Amino acid sequence: MSGRATGPPALAPPPALSHNARVSIPDGAATDSSRFGEVVEAAIDRVVVQTHRLYGAPPMGALVRLGSAPGAVYAVVAGVATASLDPTRRVIARGAEAASEEEIYREHPQIERLLRTDATLLTVGFDDGGALRHYLPPLPPRIHAFAYLCAPEEVRRFAASLDFVGLLAARREPASDDVLAAALRQAAACFDDRRAFLTRASRAAAAHASGDAARVAAIVRRIPTEALG
Repeated sequence: MSGRATGPPALAPPPALSHNARVSIPDGAATDSSRFGEVVEAAIDRVVVQTHRLYGAPPMGALVRLGSAPGAVYAVVAGVATASLDPTRRVIARGAEAASEEEIYREHPQIERLLRTDATLLTVGFDDGGALRHYLPPLPPRIHAFAYLCAPEEVRRFAASLDFVGLLAARREPASDDVLAAALRQAAACFDDRRAFLTRASRAAAAHASGDAARVAAIVRRIPTEALG
């Protein structure tokens, strides 16, 4: 018999939690059908939200609330991307013999556990003790703060002031004009008089892009006439 001391058997490390894991809400916990994801990256002017459901992001331009009032942050969807959960493993094509996209997902159910959908948001305001501020907040939302698609009445309340247009117009990124136009289209859909809202919003955008007639014209072209209602 060896005299070497033996300790308790080593415990295996707990499995790592996947960021793409589905959220299980305990019975009795508050639920909201407008909740679609949670914050995984946060800066004062930009936030990344991972959706709880693959491909579950709102469309570009949609107004989103991050967290709950007071202190909630408001942002506009500026981009949506779906990619591999593991950045070191590239997604491969699987549909060479499939008759439809649905068949691919049916034959490979693991796909939804290996992919993630992220929405990139641009901050346009925040709740300050019940008052809406249409400028950048003093702090970003917390990591894992829930993201909610704003209901029409919340959009109308936020977009009653067009000061948020200035934050979006100040962006000079490749798709910034598309994001601004999409935000105006999405907001207009929540108003009874869409034409009146878009007229005011277009004037606000023009004021912030003064001296750049080509840019103003490009933004206006991105708002189709049917959006006027």
